[in-house]
Amino acid sequence: MTSRTTRGRILAGIALAGVLALSACSGGGATPSAPDPAGGDSPAAPAKLTVQPAGGARDVAPADPVQVSVADGALESVTLTNPDGKQVAGQVSPDKRSWTSSEPLGFGKTYTWSGTAVGTDGARVPVGGAFTTVTPKRKEHGKLNVGDGQTYGIAMPISVTFDKPVKDKAAVEKALTVESTPKTEGSWAWLEGDTSVHWRPKEYWKPNTQVKVTAKLYGLKVGEGVYGDEDVSASFTIGRSQIVKGNTQTHRMQVIRDGQQVADYPVSYGLDSDPGRVTKSGTHVVMSKHSTYFMNNARYDYENFKVNWAVRISNNGEFTHAAPWSVGDQGKRNVSHGCLNMSDANAKAYYDSVLTGDPVEIEGSTQKLGPKDGDYHDWTYSWDEWLAKSALNR
Repeated sequence: MTSRTTRGRILAGIALAGVLALSACSGGGATPSAPDPAGGDSPAAPAKLTVQPAGGARDVAPADPVQVSVADGALESVTLTNPDGKQVAGQVSPDKRSWTSSEPLGFGKTYTWSGTAVGTDGARVPVGGAFTTVTPKRKEHGKLNVGDGQTYGIAMPISVTFDKPVKDKAAVEKALTVESTPKTEGSWAWLEGDTSVHWRPKEYWKPNTQVKVTAKLYGLKVGEGVYGDEDVSASFTIGRSQIVKGNTQTHRMQVIRDGQQVADYPVSYGLDSDPGRVTKSGTHVVMSKHSTYFMNNARYDYENFKVNWAVRISNNGEFTHAAPWSVGDQGKRNVSHGCLNMSDANAKAYYDSVLTGDPVEIEGSTQKLGPKDGDYHDWTYSWDEWLAKSALNR
């Protein structure tokens, strides 16, 4: 049995606990700070704005970042207006800390910022000012060598070619991307007097690779007063593997398709005794094919000489083609002016099997394929030599 004294102590304790509980729930103590507009718990502070391009900026490249960002707060509204009063499309980040333009700016135009940001202190800060984009002295166009929906051979390089040498090669490279499935290791290299940049895989492409190349050149400064005039891109496929292996000393040309030899043709290569007629050793790349083609060579006194089933493998005049006049020499001796002479039937069979971008590996001659032979001598470089030709590696 509980004594009266003990029972009194228990009741007093309960009463005191009730008073403490009431005090804890009654809203006493420090008043909580105003909520952070950006959703954080930062101390109250005014919004700090960063505007790119800033008000008063001139000669802004349209490819430069166009963005408003805020610290210690959140964006309430942002508008960028062109000279015609039209709003430039843009996107606010989910945390409302930045706004980024989603459409390109024009050349030689004035744009005006407006809007507000709210700091963690609850005060509004205006977004304002105007800037002007550059008027180029000259616009430069980059031309891709690959096309949408096309299928190419396993040695196909990608090139972006300009009308004149590019001054800011590093800026151009940073604007170029190559995406592939499966992922393929490769690099850009500057060739042809800095007018063309090529992307080559470290090894031949894997068959059936899906590739997308994008050149974000519009508004990009590529030289003093020179800017890119438009973006270019293409998506294409790498086809089956087909490799030609030719030897000027055995006078043969084998075709290896998907790892299996499917043909072994007798061939007459360029005349060995004349350096101007020797077929060059090295990895050539099929550039184009023509059911009929007219050959011209002023040095050797022929003009508009018609040949059938011509496959171009370099820019120095080397082709495979039908040469019925040299069938007796094919497989025995080299008599051509640098081309790979074949019979009508063999030239047609090879022509029918060809994809632009197929490799043609030739060995045995006294002359080597190189830069003077033009596109595509990409595979004549070792991988380290190729990497050294990137502006980003210099």
